[in-house]
Amino acid sequence: MSIYVVVGFGAAGAATARLLVRQGHAVRVVTRSGRAPEPGIEHVALDAADAAGLAGVAADADAIIHCAAPPYDRWASDLPPLTASACAAAETTGAVLVLLGNLYGYGPVDGPMTEALPLSATGPKGRVRAAAWEQARTLHEQGRIRAAEVRASDFFGPGVVDGGHLAARVLPPLLRGRPVSTLGDPDVPHSWTYLPDVAGALAEAAGTERAWGRAWHVPTEPALSVRQMVDRLAAEAGTGPIAVRGLPSAALAVGGLFSPLLRELKEVRYQFTRPFVIDASAWEAAFEVRATPFDQQAEATVDWWRERMADTGPRP
Repeated sequence: MSIYVVVGFGAAGAATARLLVRQGHAVRVVTRSGRAPEPGIEHVALDAADAAGLAGVAADADAIIHCAAPPYDRWASDLPPLTASACAAAETTGAVLVLLGNLYGYGPVDGPMTEALPLSATGPKGRVRAAAWEQARTLHEQGRIRAAEVRASDFFGPGVVDGGHLAARVLPPLLRGRPVSTLGDPDVPHSWTYLPDVAGALAEAAGTERAWGRAWHVPTEPALSVRQMVDRLAAEAGTGPIAVRGLPSAALAVGGLFSPLLRELKEVRYQFTRPFVIDASAWEAAFEVRATPFDQQAEATVDWWRERMADTGPRP
C-alpha cells in the first residue's frame, strides 16, 4: 500500500482519489474547504498554495497528484502559486509529483498532437499551462524532484459537470431530446478523453518510475466531431436525432460582455474551429491503461446523467 496526496477534488481529483482507494492505497485529499469523510479518503482543509502546509500533509506520501483547477478566468493568477507550492512540497518530502495537464500549451497546431511538440501557445491560459510543466520538468532535470505530467483533452463522463464541453451544456438537453449548441464548427474532429481513463493514467504514472521526467497523453478513443458525439450519445439515450447548432463568433463576443467564462473562451476557440486531435501512442507503447471502449463510455455517461437529473431535476 502506498500513500497518495491528491490536490483538488473536482471531477478528475475525485475520480483519481476513489480509484486509488479501490487499488488499496491510502489517500489524502487537499481542498480549500475540506469535505465530509468518505471510506478510504482523508479530507484535509488547506489552501494548496501554502507550500509548507502541503509539505506537512505529504510528509509521508509516496506521490502528490495535482488536479487542482481554479475557475477558468483565474488560471493566470491562481495556477502559478499552486504549481510552485506542489513543486516545493515534492522537493521537501521526496514525493513523486504528477501534474494533471491539458493540451492548451501547444497552441494551434496542424495535425495530431504528440508530446514531442513544442509548448508554443501564446495566449495566457496556454502559457500558464506550459509554464507549470516547464517548472516541474526543470526541477526534475536538476534532480531536485521526480515529476511527470499527464495531459488530457476535453473531459467527459460520469462526474464531469462543469468545464467539460460535453457536460451541463450538452447532456441535459440531449437527454430531453432538445437541440444543443457548441462552440465553432460542430463537424471538425475533436478528441474527447474519458474521465476514468484520466484517473487510471494519473495513478499509473504516479506509481511507475519509467513515467517520470516527461509528459504523457492520456489514452483516448479516436476523435469524433461534436455532431458525431451528440449522435452517438443520443443513440445510447434513445433520444435522437438531436439538432446541433454552432455558435457564431458574434454570439460568443456578445455573450462575453456579460460572462467571464465566455470571454475566456475566445482564446481557445481554435480548438473547435479546426481539428483538435490527441495522439497517445507513446503512452500506449509503455503502459497498461487503455482508453475505455466508446460504447462503455457512452453507456456510463448517459446512465450517470440520467440519475443526476432524476435526483436534482434538469439543469440548463
